[in-house]
Amino acid sequence: MASSSFIAILTFAFLLFLGTTRAQLSTNFYSNSCPRLFSTVKSTVQSAIKNEARMGASLLRLHFHDCFVNGCDGSVLLDDTANFKGEKNAVPNQNSVRGFNVIDNIKSAVENACPGVVSCADILAITARDSVVILGGPSWNVKLGRRDARTASQAAANNSIPPPTSNLNQLISRFSALGLSTKDMVALSGSHTIGQARCTTFRARIYNETNLESTLAQTRQSNCPRTAGSGDNNLAPLDLQSPTAFDNNYYKNLIQNRGLLHSDQQLFLNGGSTDSIVRGYSNSQSTFTSDFAAAMIKMGDINPLTGSNGEIRKNCRKPN
Repeated sequence: MASSSFIAILTFAFLLFLGTTRAQLSTNFYSNSCPRLFSTVKSTVQSAIKNEARMGASLLRLHFHDCFVNGCDGSVLLDDTANFKGEKNAVPNQNSVRGFNVIDNIKSAVENACPGVVSCADILAITARDSVVILGGPSWNVKLGRRDARTASQAAANNSIPPPTSNLNQLISRFSALGLSTKDMVALSGSHTIGQARCTTFRARIYNETNLESTLAQTRQSNCPRTAGSGDNNLAPLDLQSPTAFDNNYYKNLIQNRGLLHSDQQLFLNGGSTDSIVRGYSNSQSTFTSDFAAAMIKMGDINPLTGSNGEIRKNCRKPN
């Protein structure tokens, strides 16, 4: 009996040791190991957005599409190889996610400042915050300490990222499965106040749906032919008024039936369960930006790899 008690104590001590040594996300994770991290990332993001204002939305979207597939682990950045199919060519990402070269540039600059220290997953999280701030949105303290996945899943990307055809219940359910509330979902959808969408993602809406303001439908039809395969990659701003300014016009548009994507307009249905949240954000930009920042922090907490799990990739496109 004594020996079994001793073994139990040793087992408990070992588990306690694992728990205390396992890294957790914190806002000062790199304060000693890479003190110039934030300034290094920000300067590269600023240059990229100055060169192309749309890039801010693209970099923010990369972080979303990373976190929604098996957690915030940098898996979206892995290139396909002869023996490996990653997430880049999944349906929600193919010919759609972009900004990989910018992440490469940031990673290179960070590696020069502190080699082998900062994960690609954390770079995505910082880059998303900086992109929002540079375009006039809120700032938040980014929690860090994620490590990078050694693999990725195209099937998970196909199943996990909500498509633009999603209805309200599907959106609520998908976000809830990741620990994000309905309010988080509506706030995070406000990222569509910046950026553009491809014709193929809104074609069905502009030709078939009735809860779309008629002049907007006509405007979009002029650059998005009804026939599939024709003009699929033609772009249109998600927010007509200010597509490169992080503001609350997205919600004002929804109230006027001017949501470009089907999934956007689902947030305001004149009787839907999220109508009141949309109205609140349309009336108060400060409420929206505060809730958005809080929701981004929550999203960044989705299933990170920490401690000895994963790795710190030297090249964001491939495992070490």
